[in-house]
Amino acid sequence: MSTSELRPALSEITPTTPDEWIQRAAEVAAILAVDAAVRDRAGATPYDEVKLLKDSGLVTLLGPTEHGGGGQTWPTAYKVIRTVAEADGSIGQLLGYHLLWFWAARLVGTKEQIAAVEEAATTNKWFFGGAVNPRDADVVVTDEGDTISFSGRKSFSTGSKVSDVTVLEGTLLDSGTHVFAIVPSDIEGLNFLDDWDNIGQRLTESGGVTLNQVRVGWDQAAGFVGKTFQPRVYNTLNVPTIQLVFVNFYLGIARGALETAVTYTREKSRSWLHGGYASAVDEPAVIDAYGDLQSKLWAVEALADAVALEAQVIHDNAWEVTEQQRGEHEVRVAAVKARATEVALEVTSRIFEVTGARSTATIEGLDRFWRNVRTHTLHDPVAYKRREVGRHLLVGELPEPTWYS
Repeated sequence: MSTSELRPALSEITPTTPDEWIQRAAEVAAILAVDAAVRDRAGATPYDEVKLLKDSGLVTLLGPTEHGGGGQTWPTAYKVIRTVAEADGSIGQLLGYHLLWFWAARLVGTKEQIAAVEEAATTNKWFFGGAVNPRDADVVVTDEGDTISFSGRKSFSTGSKVSDVTVLEGTLLDSGTHVFAIVPSDIEGLNFLDDWDNIGQRLTESGGVTLNQVRVGWDQAAGFVGKTFQPRVYNTLNVPTIQLVFVNFYLGIARGALETAVTYTREKSRSWLHGGYASAVDEPAVIDAYGDLQSKLWAVEALADAVALEAQVIHDNAWEVTEQQRGEHEVRVAAVKARATEVALEVTSRIFEVTGARSTATIEGLDRFWRNVRTHTLHDPVAYKRREVGRHLLVGELPEPTWYS
């Protein structure tokens, strides 16, 4: 059954409060959950799923209310991402990345650019992709007078084929200054390679992209005035902001795995023949394992929510945030990223210990949760997150703003 056939399940009431938006995310998750395992195996481009996100209003969650957006904050957005990811980790990631790139103008742009982008993106319900893989420094930006052109290649471009617009990043040929710009995804010279074939997050359309003289006007270069970039500390908040996106779809996937496993244990698991218990739910080892996993997940979810509230203070003070505030926040983000990674991997792996051998059948789809977490948690080494926390604790060192910290 396709998601399009299930869309009448969406409420006709337009959400206005954080709780109502989280409930809307739960409605979307319920639709996605019906055939999540089937869609994961098929690996088809998620056009219907992205349309569902648009129809639900989640793509404009952070958009200004005067343009028809939800007008919500990042703490709500993170919970929405987590909720969607419970049903489908790929779609949770797509939504999370979209919301980050929707926010890109605020992170880097001038006030005039921010207003223009958010009005257009909200009014037109743009879905964002991003060709901004930081490990690839091979996109060169050339000054052509009134225009600039992007040429090169990125190994990853999440959202690619399903996006309306794509955020580009490259470095100016002479100075090495980074330049961001938003372009239509069907612009001449932007070619998606359709080569995403990984074990997890299979519906994220995260394949490579080539850029062949993709041209935009200098006025579209985010944060530039008269060909000169206007720096501020908030420019560096893209990393902690998206790292919290990661945290929340990891936790969503883990929650989805745990709840799916609980249902399986209640309805299908058999007690061990030598245990002496009539039902698997009465076995001490099963009870202990579920209690352990639930407790750990609750703890990290609480930490994630606390750090999200801390982040919102910085977003609210975007034009005045200091390096000290930014650095201390990044340490907290690093801490929750490390714990979320470890707990999500543990939950998605250990569920098989309490569901039993028959739960490994392909039709059950329990493996997708682990494959999804394992694939994306390799984005950047968790040891370096713990290093940030340890160095700050021992010597007060603040993480240097980089593409990963």
